[in-house]
Amino acid sequence: MTRDAAVSRQTRETKIEIHLNLDGAGQADISSGIPFFDHMLTAFCVHGRFDLKLMAAGDLDVDLHHTVEDVGLVLGQALFDTLGDKTGIQRFGDSCVPMDEALSRVTVDLSNRPCLVYHFPDKLRSGTAFDIYLAREFFQALCIKGGFNLHINAYYGENEHHVLESIFKAMGRSLCQATRPLNSNGRPLSSKGVL
Repeated sequence: MTRDAAVSRQTRETKIEIHLNLDGAGQADISSGIPFFDHMLTAFCVHGRFDLKLMAAGDLDVDLHHTVEDVGLVLGQALFDTLGDKTGIQRFGDSCVPMDEALSRVTVDLSNRPCLVYHFPDKLRSGTAFDIYLAREFFQALCIKGGFNLHINAYYGENEHHVLESIFKAMGRSLCQATRPLNSNGRPLSSKGVL
């Protein structure tokens, strides 16, 4: 069974088209109009072994926020659609990834219970348009539409690029683990019998 989905969204602020294949080889064809965001999403795909084609056009002359948040919404929906009732998947994923002086851990539970916990070093201060705060908006939208519990803990780091890259790589690895098949009895992995 192919686990892929195509999702699009168009508003007065953005137009986004995504095709996601969970069982890919880490191939990314991404154009959001925000080069650093493209770089982070590519790292997410490579380390998650997801194939992602993403085209986004947004009102970047106003701000990056609408585009980044809406990409999170559409990617989250695509992830949700690929998993169906989540029968036969691991459900949980956890990864800790270093990037030079930075270290981040991302833990997910594909539980249909969206919740974001997001911690990063207090001393981290941004000087760029795509920063640790804007990344939070992406992850919030992603877990809400994806229907999963997401804990992001950037333990330490001084370079914001390194911190963000360690987060996106850990996110890919955690979702890769959580979405992989599990030998099960044919029901979602839950003591309740449903998610």
